Amino acid sequence: MELHELKASEGSRRNRKRVGRGTSSGQGKTSGRGQKGQLARSGGKTRIGFEGGQMPLFRRMPKRGFKNINRKEYAIINLNDLEGFDEGTEVTTEVLIQSGVIKKELAGVKLLATGELTKKLSVKVAKCSAAAKEAVEAAGGSIEVL
Repeated sequence: MELHELKASEGSRRNRKRVGRGTSSGQGKTSGRGQKGQLARSGGKTRIGFEGGQMPLFRRMPKRGFKNINRKEYAIINLNDLEGFDEGTEVTTEVLIQSGVIKKELAGVKLLATGELTKKLSVKVAKCSAAAKEAVEAAGGSIEVL
């Protein structure tokens, strides 16, 4: 098939309706809008979710809980994620992203105590659990909470 052989398929192109052009056109007088009523008027539409005056669904549904707009989301790492680093490495956010342990920083990195740590590492994170801090120091490393 060549470019000059391309054709619009049957029924894919339709002539536009020419409304209000006399009664014999089939779309004259009221231009296909019917007799009077809201939809016959210009600008006669309702907003999204409007149910004709009935209490709309989004207002009937119960609202629950509280959504904190200032919530900070942390990139989570565990102790067993740190096992891949060499002894004596300084583990920072940049190092974690480069090594593929985390994808992006978000509001910072939080260290949790899942798994075991056997290497002496210097860890710099935004937050850490008490158990994780103990485990890093027990392995001979240091932890700095930024």
